Amino acid sequence: MSDEWIDRAEAPRDSERLEVERLTAWLADHFGTAATDVGVQQFRKGHSNLTYLVTVDGAEYVLRRPPYGQHAATAHDMGREYRILSGLHAAYAPAPRALAYCEDADVLGAPFFLMERKRGVIVRKRLPEGLDDTPALREQLVYTVVDELARVHAVDLDAAGLAGVGRPEGYVERQISGWTRRYERAKTHDIADVDTVAQWLAAEAPSESGVALIHNDFKLDNVVLDPSDLSRVVGVLDWEMATVADPLMDLGTTLGYHAQPDDPPALLAMPIGLTPAAGTPTRAEVVARYEAASGRTVEHPVFYYVYGLFKIAVVAQQIYVRFHTGKTDDPRFGAMIMGVHMLMAHATQVIDRGRL
Repeated sequence: MSDEWIDRAEAPRDSERLEVERLTAWLADHFGTAATDVGVQQFRKGHSNLTYLVTVDGAEYVLRRPPYGQHAATAHDMGREYRILSGLHAAYAPAPRALAYCEDADVLGAPFFLMERKRGVIVRKRLPEGLDDTPALREQLVYTVVDELARVHAVDLDAAGLAGVGRPEGYVERQISGWTRRYERAKTHDIADVDTVAQWLAAEAPSESGVALIHNDFKLDNVVLDPSDLSRVVGVLDWEMATVADPLMDLGTTLGYHAQPDDPPALLAMPIGLTPAAGTPTRAEVVARYEAASGRTVEHPVFYYVYGLFKIAVVAQQIYVRFHTGKTDDPRFGAMIMGVHMLMAHATQVIDRGRL
């Protein structure tokens, strides 16, 4: 297995550089000794919280901080993500070990935390160059993610120190109303399909199916794979939205990121999941695999899938508004509004046909 497939950091964007001298001073206080060689690079593929590779005298760490510019504080609560990871690693090894938290915004302009680096392969829109694209590999990758999602939902909440996290009762309805409100706050264009989908979700909402740890953004590119065995998960990243609630809503988000060959071409072009090809399981097969791995029954798969699409579209709108208002010049963010249009158009089609 090629070492070249391991996920790598790059030079930080000019608008997202960290104050290395201030960080070095904070690291000296944290480690109790002055660091002689501190380097900072950025993992630039994400769209939400900013993630950096920090090397301290050869040792590797990952630093997480909120995006620059205006943002919703609850969506980028560094302290909350740090607290979740602090207990979770002991009960679920793929979660990165939380190492230190800084609430002093004077250091880097916002609270941040430091965690261990999970080193491995991250698969995004396309397979890493040089990796043989076979039907067997695609099936393996998809089912590895689904099986790992079931493991997350089986985490012992007491052992992870998460028994008191979240408000499971009424979670489904709160998510629909909450994401609808978030869209309205970030709205920049009139998109009729958004209203159609929001109204349908509110009318079709099922009762809660159960209670479990949920990741809330579980997808292929938040999973770190062992470079010597791509069926083994060595890390799961981006726990900023994790809570304790209905696990099928978590499955819905995962389905929202899963494309299949008969999806509209415009949707397949979006960077929301591995481009499907021969061997890629359908969404119906993903649901069946999850049921087998988790022991849960998914009675309303269309609802959960449409919810996933809606949630992803709202996140895209929240990202786009940062570009629209000049809070970021990242060109990727400028294209997000087209993603909102395409996701919601597809969601209305799924509602009309009544199947995944």
